[in-house]
Order: sequence, then structure tokens, then C-alpha cells
Amino acid sequence: MRPILHFKLIPLLTAAISASVGVSLSASTHAQSLLDMYQTAQSYDATYQSAKALYAANLAKVAQSNALLLPKLGLALNASRSSYDSTLSPPLVTSYGSQGATLSASHPLYRPADTASYDQAQKQISSAELQLAAAEQELMVRLSQAYFEVLGAQDSVAFIRKQKEAVAEQLASAKRNFEVGTATITDSREAQARFDLVRAQEIAADNDFTVKRSNLNQLIGTTNARPIVLKDGLTLPALTTAENEWIDATERNQTLIRSKLIELEVADLEIKKAKAGHLPTIDLQGSYTGTNNNGSIGVPKDYSTNIAAFNVVMNIPLFAGLSTQNRIKETLSLQEKARNDLEAIKRSAFQSTRTAFYGVQSGLGQVKAFEAAEASSQSALDANKLGYQVGVRINIDVLNSQSQLFDTKAKLSKARYDVLVGGLKLRQAAGTLKLEDLQQVNALLVK
Repeated sequence: MRPILHFKLIPLLTAAISASVGVSLSASTHAQSLLDMYQTAQSYDATYQSAKALYAANLAKVAQSNALLLPKLGLALNASRSSYDSTLSPPLVTSYGSQGATLSASHPLYRPADTASYDQAQKQISSAELQLAAAEQELMVRLSQAYFEVLGAQDSVAFIRKQKEAVAEQLASAKRNFEVGTATITDSREAQARFDLVRAQEIAADNDFTVKRSNLNQLIGTTNARPIVLKDGLTLPALTTAENEWIDATERNQTLIRSKLIELEVADLEIKKAKAGHLPTIDLQGSYTGTNNNGSIGVPKDYSTNIAAFNVVMNIPLFAGLSTQNRIKETLSLQEKARNDLEAIKRSAFQSTRTAFYGVQSGLGQVKAFEAAEASSQSALDANKLGYQVGVRINIDVLNSQSQLFDTKAKLSKARYDVLVGGLKLRQAAGTLKLEDLQQVNALLVK
């Protein structure tokens, strides 16, 4: 059984906060789910379509190897006409011609090199399937990354606008207090400076949102991608499978490792092909020739001939200038290269799986930490607001608390999305990513 991700309840951003972005993307009307966008991307994304075309080409190439073990037929046609005119006495005039057809056939009885080539081609079918599966997994991850980056950018805009509203209120309060003489001009200027800073951050966040949505548009072929937001109070993936189990799954399922295993098997067969250079080949050959002859030496004379022949032909290689021996040496070296390539890919794949595993594990820890920080930041803001009202805190304390709270909210939002994408990347690294995994994440979206 392959490792799975379970889900546990963790508070999530409310749909109302996301809706406050003020852009049509956040609306659920006409919005598309992650699964809907993946199905659209399959028919539009140029990288995936290229992988599908390569898969079809590989299958056609494999089918060509079948011809090595099948009979071959050929038909040859010929016609000729000649004339001979002599000045001898009496004059001699000769005219004759012929028409003929030859049907030839051959069938390999023993060709070890061709048999090895056929076996190689059959293994390449599995390799082509693995390449297509890897392209599908890569598209799932790319799309999910782009999808949640848009939602993350959307949340950032929402938080910054909420912060701008809060700073605007604080600026208005500072101005009122200055007018009545209960605060200095410094409070107003600090609030104004923070308000101007938040406006600059809003411009940057809007730009980032536009770029992220453009990336998503490019994947699915639209001009106004509308991803559906996550449900409120959802479960996030939690790692319940040990690291070594993910490593074991990687060794069994990772597409690159399996492809390199096939390459090693193909290299073994290449050695067999090279050694076949010392072996004889046996073919069954047959032909049927029909010829019609006609001519005239005063009196026309026509006749026809039909010849059928069947042969078993054995070719025995005696000496090929040491090319066969050197070819065997070459294939042995290539086999060793394939073995080392496999080992290198395994080490790289194991490290990628560990990196993805620790990334999800760290992300879950960050979510918990940011949740605690969010609660603490909210309490600190409430306390500073109260202290400002009673005169034990100054305006800058409130502004700093506001900045800290909304910055924490944005980081918490990003950490949650990173966990979702990280879970998919972990499955991709282990080679177990399936459509069902994308459906599990899709189930977390608002219906």
C-alpha cells in the first residue's frame, strides 16, 4: 500500500476575507475548481501536449520493430523489346521481346540480433508509458502551484486592504486627538507615513496578483482564471507515514528510477545483439518468376516459362575486421554507464523525496506556529488599542501591532497553501501522484 496523506481540522481563512479583495476572481460564480482546471490544462498546455505527441511517436517507433520478425514480400516487373535488321542477302529481319514478373518472399528463421531488437522495443513501450505518466504528474504539480499562488496573492491583497482600512481609522483618530489637544502632531505623521506605506504595498500586491493569475491563465488558456477558494475550517494534509516508507515507495514507483531500470535492461539486450554478430542467420526464401517471350524471324514464335524456387539460406560470419569484438566492448561499457546512471538517479530521487517530506513536515509546524502567532498578535493589537485609548500606549505601538497581525495572517495563508502543494510534490517525488490525490485536494474547495 502506498503512503497516504490524512487530513485534520485546522482553522482556515474565511470566504468573507477572500471576498474583500474586491476582484471578480474571488467570486464563486463561473469559477473553476482545481480538477476542472486540470482537465482544461490537459487539452491546452503545450508542454503536456508535446509529451503526448512524443508518446505516440514512441509507440509508432516500437511497432516498427515488429517488421524484423515478419515475412517480406516483393514484386518485380520487367518488359523488353529488341529488333535486328541485317543487310545480308537475303535480308534478315529479327524482332523479339519478353515480359516477366517475379514474386519473391523471405522469412527469418533464426536471427538473434533481430530478436533482441524486438525485445528492446517491447521494453520501450513501458518506458514511453512512464514518460507520459511523469508528464501528467508534472502538469498536476504545475497547475496546483499556480492555482494556490493565485489564492495566496488574492489573500495578500485582502489583508493589505484590511490593514489599510485599519490604518486609515488610526490616522483619523490621531488627527481628531491632535485637534482636541490630546495627542501630538507626531501621531498623525506616523499614521500618515504608515498609510502611505500600506498603499505602496497594496500596489505591489495587486501587481503580484495580476502576474500570478496570468501564469494560471497561460496554463489553462483563459484570460480571467477564477479559482474556487478553500472551505472555511478545513483539514490540511498531515504526514502519518514515516520517512523510510516514502523512500521505499520512491524506489518502487518513481518514474525516473523505473525508466533507468528499463534502460539497464535495454543495455543488457544490446550486449546480446552485439554478441549475435558471431552467430549465423537462417532465412527461408522463395520466388516465382513468369516470363512471356515473343519474336519473329519471318514466322512469329511465342513461348512462356515459369520458374518456382524455394531455399533455406544460412549465412555464417567468419571475420568482420574485429568490429564485432569491439562492438561487444562498447556495449559492456554502456551497460556499466546505465548501471551507474541508475544509482545516481536513485540517490537524487531519494534526496528529492526527503526534501519534499521535510518541507511538508516543516510547513505543518509553521501553520501551527503562525496560528498561535495570529492569536497572540490579535491580543497584542487589542491591548495596544486599549492602552492608546487610556494614554499608556502611543500611536506607533498600535500601528506596529496592526502590521504584525496582518503580516502574520498573510504568512499563515501562504503556509497553508504550501502544505497542500507540498503534499502533491511529495507524492510526485515518490512517484505515487495520481488523479485521486488531486481529487482529494479539490474536495477541500468551496462547492
